[in-house]
Formats: sequence, structure tokens, C-alpha cells
Amino acid sequence: MLERRTSITLSNILLTVAIGLLLVLLWQLQSLLVILMIAVVLAAALAPVVDSADRWNIPRWLTVLGVYLALIAGLTGFGVLIGPPVVTQIERLIRQLPFYLELLRGLAENLAMRLGMTQPQLIRQIFDTQGLTSWLIGSSQQLLVRSYGLTRGLLGGLFSLILALIVSGYMLAGSENLINGLVSLFPQPWDKRLADQVEPMSHRMGNFIQGRVLVSAILGVVITIGLSFLGLSEFALALGAIAGFTNLIPFVGPILGAVPALVVAVSLGGWTFLWVLLLFVVIQNVETYVLDPLLVGPSVKIHPLYQLLAVLGGTQVLGIVGALIVPPWVAGTAVLLENLYLKPKMFADQQTKLLDSSQTEILTTVPNNSPTFNKGG
Repeated sequence: MLERRTSITLSNILLTVAIGLLLVLLWQLQSLLVILMIAVVLAAALAPVVDSADRWNIPRWLTVLGVYLALIAGLTGFGVLIGPPVVTQIERLIRQLPFYLELLRGLAENLAMRLGMTQPQLIRQIFDTQGLTSWLIGSSQQLLVRSYGLTRGLLGGLFSLILALIVSGYMLAGSENLINGLVSLFPQPWDKRLADQVEPMSHRMGNFIQGRVLVSAILGVVITIGLSFLGLSEFALALGAIAGFTNLIPFVGPILGAVPALVVAVSLGGWTFLWVLLLFVVIQNVETYVLDPLLVGPSVKIHPLYQLLAVLGGTQVLGIVGALIVPPWVAGTAVLLENLYLKPKMFADQQTKLLDSSQTEILTTVPNNSPTFNKGG
């Protein structure tokens, strides 16, 4: 039996060392990589608006400048109008959170006694007011710290966001030259193949972000109005903002957004709790079967399991920022997988099947058409 031996050459050693140094460099530049990831997502989301202005022969840099000024002005105005009451209601909600949890524990103990449970201390351990409050606040802080910890604090996170906006603006203004410069680093024919994937990748990532933002904004407004009618007007704006923001995160976000409203509804009685629960169930079904297929679904084309894994993985590594930016990156990367591997593989398999079937037909028809000879010749 012949043994396979791996020859260790100088080129293999240098390649291994170069890969190791590259990984170390990328780890040291992880903050920059996160900024680039955010910049690409922002550029993909705003690219359709900038591209539409090319039809009117408007300079691209001027369109990018106008779009970003309008975006910053809109967000600033929205924050000035809605921000203070939302912050005030959230602070008040956090202060009253122990009271709501204590009330929830009492209801759970009463339910346990009606069901014949003889160990109510188990309920007390599960609904430990101080422990749950500390855990909720600590978990939220942990996600926030993990999100801006790469940028050395809150001010660093704000600076990173501004830097991401500037980088995305440069990407939009000089996208053609930037793409040509990047793909020129690859040998033929991969340079042409990769250049052809930029537009569908940008289209899918942009549609994903635009759809999620639009759906979340609609749901935030509807939930705020619905909770106001159901008697939760004291915290309706904050709960609607929380539900709208968390809804940006696929799968997990709608559940996280419903929990605070349900906890507050417990204090107002069973019927209010049921109506609030029904409100979120109806909204979730409308989102799943109407809004997502109409605004988000056609642009994703990713199995829901992969989207969930993207959310969990992004949250684990980058906190809330990762939960927001990793799913669109997965959607864009799926374009490369489809167009550069899956479709060529499917085409090659079809060609192989056609070739095999044609060869089988030839082998089965040749004996029938071949001449026959008599033994007595």
C-alpha cells in the first residue's frame, strides 16, 4: 500500500505564516471591519435612491450629499420630537419594573395554588424580583457594551457611526471606480464574475434593510396606537418604540418587543392582558403573512433557519449591532453562493445527465441497427 506524504516546502511555510499574520491583523482591526460592514449595509440601503438620480444626469456626489443631509435632518427632527417622551417613559418603566414583576409573581403563586402545587417557594425562586430585575438590566447592558465595546465606549461608538456614514458616502459616490479597483485584484475570469455579482448583492442587501425598516416603522406606529386604546397610554410611546426597534431583528425581535407590553398589561387586569396579547398575535400574523412577503420576503431568499443563526451569531459576537447588520450580510453572501457555486453546479449536473442519457440511447440503439450474419455463411 502506497503511503501519501505531504511535502513541506518553503512556499507552504510562507503561505501559512502569511495567513496567520493576516488573521492577527484582522483581529486587531476588528473595529474597522465592523465600521466597513455597517458602511456597506448603509450604502446598499441608499443605493436605489442615488442610482435613480443618475437618470436625471445629476452629479453622483451631489445626490449622495443631498440624500445624507436629508437623512440626518429627518432623524434629528424625529429624535427631537419623539426622543424626550420615549426616554422619559422608558425610565419610568424601568423604575416600575420591580412592581410589575412582583405582581406577576403573585399571580403565578395564585395559579400554582389553584392547580394544587404544594411548593410555592419554587415560584418565588423563579420570579425573584430583584434577581430578574438585575438580570434584565445586566443583559441589556451586556448587549450594549458588546455593541460599542469594540469602539472604546459610547463616544467611540458615536464616532464609529459617523465614520461609517462618511465611508458609505464615499462608497456611493465612487462605487464604479471602487468596484473596478477591487475586482482587478483577482485573476481572470474571476474579476468579471465578481464584478457581475456586485449589483445583485447590493440589491438584495438594500431590499432587506429597506423592508425591515419600513415594516418596523409601521408596526411601531400601530402598536403605539393600539396600546393607547387598550389603556396603556402611560407607556404606549415607549412600548411602541421598543417593539419597533426590536422588530428590526428577524424572528427574535417581535417576541422581545411583546414581553414589556405584556408585563405592563398584567397590572391592569386579565382582560387587558388578553387584549394586549391578542393585539400582538394579530400584528405578528399580519407581519408574517402580509408585510414580510410583500416588503422583505422576495429580497431575502434565505432559509429561515439560516436567518435565525445569523441573528444569534451576530448577537453573540457584536451585540445588538451584530443582530442588525449580520442578517443582510448573509443575504448578500447568499448571492455569491447561488451564482458562483450552486447554479454552475446545477448546470453541470444537468449537462452530465444529458450526456449520460445520450450515451445510453446510443448503446441501446446500436445493437438493433447492427447487421446480422448467418453461421453457415
